[in-house]
Amino acid sequence: MTFTLVLISIGALLLLVIGINVIQQQKERAEAERRTELARQRAIIDETEEVLSHTGMFPCSSQIILVLYKRVEDALGLAVNYAANQANDYQRRQADISTQVKSLASSPKLAPSIESFRLPDNDKQILTLVRVLKKLKAILRAEHNKGKVDPTIFSEEEGRIDSLQLRINVDSMLSRARAACFMKQYGSSKQMVTKALSTLHAIKAQTPDDPFIARKVDEAKAMLDEIMDAQKLSYPVVKQAKEEEDIDVLFQPKKKW
Repeated sequence: MTFTLVLISIGALLLLVIGINVIQQQKERAEAERRTELARQRAIIDETEEVLSHTGMFPCSSQIILVLYKRVEDALGLAVNYAANQANDYQRRQADISTQVKSLASSPKLAPSIESFRLPDNDKQILTLVRVLKKLKAILRAEHNKGKVDPTIFSEEEGRIDSLQLRINVDSMLSRARAACFMKQYGSSKQMVTKALSTLHAIKAQTPDDPFIARKVDEAKAMLDEIMDAQKLSYPVVKQAKEEEDIDVLFQPKKKW
């Protein structure tokens, strides 16, 4: 009888230990999922706020600003559920963002013309701008896929981003071509201008009425003519130097073997 009671006690103890381990594992799994989800929402908030902080670098419409603020608002609302001791901080931030969202939603919709856009002079700023526009386009598509962006707004804003990226690409190529021409690297310069013209002609076939395309085509053609003229002017000098070198070799003292 005593032996049976001991076995029962050991069995009950083992079941208790197993049960405690299962509960502990579930708690650890839930805590890991909570931290993972909180980290994901914080990454969304940080990424979106970074894009918002750089919207002054290019003509940005109030509609895309509203999309970004709503994304932050949604992420903060989800983060509250996983923030534990920091829930109050996220709630306060969400309240502030909600006020801004309401203000933007009730304000007139503004869309500054991208014709006023000018490429930054600093290479670091250009790289930052390229990175921000790439992130902005990805965010816009993600929000549209979730059904949070009206299809008309999505089409308009994606078109604006595409146009800005095109302007940066073309202006950057022409700027590098101009610098290469100044350094008398005519081959590289001509190659970059030709590439820019190829890009412009491909886009012009799709949007023939875009004034930026027409203007840049004329600018690239004029630059290509300048490069060709500069190359022709530099060629006789090179040729003359080569001829003088050949004459020197012809009349130099003969070596005796």
